[in-house]
Amino acid sequence: MAQRTFQNDRAPFFAGADVGASRTKVVVIDTDGHIAGYGVARSGTDFRATADGCLTDALAMAEIGKERITRTVSTGYGRKNVSYAQDQRTEISCHGKGCFHYFPFAITIIDIGGQDNKIIKLDDSGRRTSFKMNRKCAAGTGAFLEEMSPRLDIPLSEMNGLAAASTDMVRLGSFCTVFSATEVLENIRRGKQVEDIVKGLFFSVISRITEMDAFTDNVVMTGGVVAHNPYLVEMTRELIDRPILVPELPQFTGALGAALYAKETYED
Repeated sequence: MAQRTFQNDRAPFFAGADVGASRTKVVVIDTDGHIAGYGVARSGTDFRATADGCLTDALAMAEIGKERITRTVSTGYGRKNVSYAQDQRTEISCHGKGCFHYFPFAITIIDIGGQDNKIIKLDDSGRRTSFKMNRKCAAGTGAFLEEMSPRLDIPLSEMNGLAAASTDMVRLGSFCTVFSATEVLENIRRGKQVEDIVKGLFFSVISRITEMDAFTDNVVMTGGVVAHNPYLVEMTRELIDRPILVPELPQFTGALGAALYAKETYED
């Protein structure tokens, strides 16, 4: 993110807080909709305290005090736990708003989160035409990769590099996290390379998502899983045979959308 200098010490700022089951994200924007600061942390068991901490981090990055925040909108699983929010919006609407800010035309959004994944379709005016969400199974989410990381005895942060280095992907037959874990162990016993197994896990994630719905010409991928595993974007591009758009901060599109709603409400 490019550094910006805010000369006017009276200009308002706006915040958006996206409290997910896995991670909490807060974004601070200026009157032009530019991101001035952001913060992210594990949501943990005290959503209120985590949201407070993320706002503190975002304000520090923006180099402004809390009094400069004119309005805040919260979203996500724990949106009711944000003490400083004046309003709340659904995560579907906020993800759509944040993505359309970057890509103002008809798009299909694939959002891969820690506990769920979403497919959101917007028309060329930014209106939502449809959405689908998977919350019933961990497959296709960040939780699936987090579960597999210790099974392979590798840090989660190394999975992207390993998948990208694979030359002979191991195809897993099951999308179920429990059965996939058994398959992973069986492939380890057979002497399969770790990087080939990891690529197979990545393929399981995107296969589960791409089976949820059809895609339009312009596809946007977002979410923390995408932010930390960019090779998933490359694999998805190959699987659906079309370009993939990724916003500047793919983990923060929901929080950005919430902040944009805060700005719109203030201006109205």
